Amino acid sequence: MSTSGKLVIVPTPIGNLGDMTLRSLEALREADVVCAEDTRVTGKLLAHFGIEKRLARLDEAMIGSRAAGVVERVAAGEVVAYCSDAGMPGVSDPGLRLVAAAREAGVAVEVLPGASAAACAYVASGTVCPRFYFGGFFPRKAAEQRTVLAELSGLDAALVFYESPNRLVAALSVIAEVLPWREVAVCRELTKLHEEVARGGAAELRERFAARAEEPGGVRGEIALVIDAPGETEAAVGAEEAAASAAERAVELVAEGLRTKEVTKHLVAEFGISRNDAYNLAMEAAR
Repeated sequence: MSTSGKLVIVPTPIGNLGDMTLRSLEALREADVVCAEDTRVTGKLLAHFGIEKRLARLDEAMIGSRAAGVVERVAAGEVVAYCSDAGMPGVSDPGLRLVAAAREAGVAVEVLPGASAAACAYVASGTVCPRFYFGGFFPRKAAEQRTVLAELSGLDAALVFYESPNRLVAALSVIAEVLPWREVAVCRELTKLHEEVARGGAAELRERFAARAEEPGGVRGEIALVIDAPGETEAAVGAEEAAASAAERAVELVAEGLRTKEVTKHLVAEFGISRNDAYNLAMEAAR
């Protein structure tokens, strides 16, 4: 078994070909074969930079059955480059499973740095939160969207999702419903000629893009949504709602015959409020 083989994860531009790095170009030129999510897309990229290379398709439907074969080629000494359609392979694309298979087999993996729509959108959004959570593609169904947003609502971080232009208005409607206090940035066609970053409340953006969807051409392009982290208004509203719920629960517990000390412990455990606040609610319920 040769030790010269390796799998090289090669990022490609998310729109502007000028963002192709020198290291990525060198890796593509030196590879024995280039595996691609779509050989037509990667073929055009190679042609633009004058690179002639053997291409092999490796998309979502194929990677499960062919990853082992790719790893075997690397183990035998070949240098295999992998490209997704755009951006960093492995970020919301099948490249992640290829890297996992290579790591499990113990073959060399080299990941080159490069363009990522999620990171670009996070910075372009204008959020001041120093943390972000990337959730991949936003769920298609409204019920699943509500569940995801509710589960992540307490996270002290901006939320980043990819979304289809055809589902943008519906997605903004759900965000406006679940997180009405949050600012949202719709980052569309990043790094491309018609790049747009629209920022505002989710309800406001929904109306704006709903109107545009009715115009000739509608809403087009690749989109990343960035939802701001919780702000002071949302925290205050959440605290009021928690206090109201805790007060109702205190009354229930007192009616069940629990003593003030026991009610206090329950309220702290269930609602995460301070012991003093819980005690005051327990005393009020007991009167």
